Amino acid sequence: MNNQKRNTILFFLLTLGLVLLFFVNISFGSIPIPFKEIYTSLTGGQASKSTWEYIIINYRLPKAITAILVGMGLSISGLLMQTLFRNPLAGPYVLGLSSGASLGVAFVILGASLLPPFLSTILLSSYGVVLASTIGSSVVLLAVLMVSQRLRDTMAILIVGLMFGSFTSAIVGVLTYFSSAEQLQKFTFWSMGNLGNLSWSSILILTICVAIGLLLSLFSIKPLNALLLGENYARSLGLNFKKTRLIIIFATSILAGSITAYAGPIAFVGLAVPHIAKLVFQTSNHSVLYWSTLLLGASIMLICDVISELPGLEITLPINAVTSIIGAPVVIWLLVSKRKMIA
Repeated sequence: MNNQKRNTILFFLLTLGLVLLFFVNISFGSIPIPFKEIYTSLTGGQASKSTWEYIIINYRLPKAITAILVGMGLSISGLLMQTLFRNPLAGPYVLGLSSGASLGVAFVILGASLLPPFLSTILLSSYGVVLASTIGSSVVLLAVLMVSQRLRDTMAILIVGLMFGSFTSAIVGVLTYFSSAEQLQKFTFWSMGNLGNLSWSSILILTICVAIGLLLSLFSIKPLNALLLGENYARSLGLNFKKTRLIIIFATSILAGSITAYAGPIAFVGLAVPHIAKLVFQTSNHSVLYWSTLLLGASIMLICDVISELPGLEITLPINAVTSIIGAPVVIWLLVSKRKMIA
């Protein structure tokens, strides 16, 4: 079987799996809902129980869509960073965007007691937290973009991003040290990630941001393939490296920044999914990796969300914990299996 035919079959199976997981995600939870009722509700019909209809439209459908957007956005941004820096450990938050978002949220949650009561009430609302997270990640983004204009070495930008992350994390550490137990609990809940608290208007904004980031990434496929052979070789092919680097950083920032603002910092997905796509499709061609990473990221995020719901139980696990606990052993197993096949 040639590679093209194999890839076609894999893409078909991944697409089919994504559709199935979408329905499984909506079906499973503390109250199981039959697939037939979900299909009826999503196609404009009326579910046999009004409670099922309410749960599907107002809770589970928005959460499933958010999971798909988060999985796609973080996975693609991870792929971009790993190729740009030629570092398998690079992820979507390597530029310090997550730390910047955490700093913004920390100022709101941990420093709200220092503000007048009416102002702290506004800032502690869901929109206030999103705004603080957006501002925090945007400030770090602007700083990284300004630095990237002055530096020619890509690895230097990586180090600068890590330094920004360390600096903001240190400030968050100081704020947490002087915070009350209640404030710390709120901040911890945010840092664990959450897919289920978004309104339809928030999902629309997140969809637009993710779509812009994915579109910029799509136009970067050819430059990314050139970068695999090194910066100097890419320049010899006529690639405007400085412009390409700026577009990649901007696309990653939109994806990771908007997702962190609305869903919190979610670990593992952006780091590991590109590696899984490379292992499954056995290629470094970004024309294949882009779409495979997109589909795998959405599917894995839906699986993690189903697991976090603990179907049949009333409790819910933090999505951030599930992505790391489930994901890390899977990647280790895939890497070990690959080495055994090669041996």
